[in-house]
Amino acid sequence: MSEEINVEVCYALPNHQARVMLKLAPETTAEQAIVASGVLAKYPEIDLSRNKIGIYAKLCKPDTGLRDGDRVEIYRPLIADPKEVRKQRAAEGKAMKKGAGEADA
Repeated sequence: MSEEINVEVCYALPNHQARVMLKLAPETTAEQAIVASGVLAKYPEIDLSRNKIGIYAKLCKPDTGLRDGDRVEIYRPLIADPKEVRKQRAAEGKAMKKGAGEADA
């Protein structure tokens, strides 16, 4: 087995994506990789007790061990509840349809 693994740590912002490539020990956890990447210092809004993390879009725990080639992702909290947004869109669509049948004379 190799003495180091290649890992990428990513944090996406609305207009920018922070990506840090690292070479780490094989027994490194997701949390250790995030700390080693320096993104916590650069983006103080990240709180690993609140922000969810994942490996290739699959949620994981901070103590999850990493493999060569893994991409650790730090997720931002949702701005709006997706269910509520769908309800609002559906309500707006129904309101628009009610007036669609009227024709000008």
